[in-house]
Amino acid sequence: MLLGKSQIDPGFLASTARASGQDTLSHCYQCGKCTAGCPTAFAMDYKPNQIIRLLQLGHKEKALGSRAIWVCAGCFTCTTRCPCGIDIAQVMDNLRIVARQEGRTGQGKRAVLFNELFLRSVRRNGRVFETGVVAAFNLKIGKPLHDTELARFMLKGRKLRFVPVRIRKTAEMAGLFAKRKKG
Repeated sequence: MLLGKSQIDPGFLASTARASGQDTLSHCYQCGKCTAGCPTAFAMDYKPNQIIRLLQLGHKEKALGSRAIWVCAGCFTCTTRCPCGIDIAQVMDNLRIVARQEGRTGQGKRAVLFNELFLRSVRRNGRVFETGVVAAFNLKIGKPLHDTELARFMLKGRKLRFVPVRIRKTAEMAGLFAKRKKG
């Protein structure tokens, strides 16, 4: 389906390039090396090279509304494979930020929820309390017993704890979160 001119934002490529520090986005010639190495491409609606192409064409709505930006693991495989030197992982991260700022988190609802729970755990404990994060996540998505078999296995192998381990300087951690809120 072709998009009408009203759905194209010609300045989106430039603003994304500026925000992500990638002045070579327009140099992508769609070789597909980023997609070939991507471990999560199978679950994406648009592959990494297609996201870059959407940016080049100014298709802001499609790029920000895609599941791909939320499925991206940020592993930098795409970045290391790019012959044009584009930091595609950074671009995906920037697209997630813009999508959140514009309230376009529909495709990434669960990723946003998980991130919030993860950061709440770090803010409280100075590090992540995995058991608490997963339990809270499963409760919020309505599947409280979803990972019980895996949890039992990990608890038995002493890979998970029942209570959080807190760092000594939680006040310093709180200061980092406060500083981030101001900036």
